[in-house]
Amino acid sequence: QVQLVESGGGLVQAGGSLRLSCAASGRTFSRYTMAWFRQAPGKEREFVAAIRWSTGTTYYYESVKGRFTISRDNAKNTVYLQMNSLKPEDTAVYYCAARFGGWGATKVDDFGYWGQGTQVTVSS
Repeated sequence: QVQLVESGGGLVQAGGSLRLSCAASGRTFSRYTMAWFRQAPGKEREFVAAIRWSTGTTYYYESVKGRFTISRDNAKNTVYLQMNSLKPEDTAVYYCAARFGGWGATKVDDFGYWGQGTQVTVSS
């Protein structure tokens, strides 16, 4: 079974940084697209960033470009989200997601595999 386990969330001040990790297991992900979504209280889950496992090619939601970086470590089967220059509006539960193929996908319904989420709180 596919399992995605997020870690690395926490409380930081505005302008600070965090690195989230998503440990992926249960499948070979070489043909998968991996992504990060986030969900703030009372709001719908929204796309943040994605990476094509095989090539490392990435794409981002406009509001996080230049601040967040998604990457992967093939040896560790882990996807990362480096979050810099954090803002209070970045506060949310961050979820790791995966789908077979699906390059360019940004919708929640496009991704069939999800982690449990990790809380990121940014204070002002």
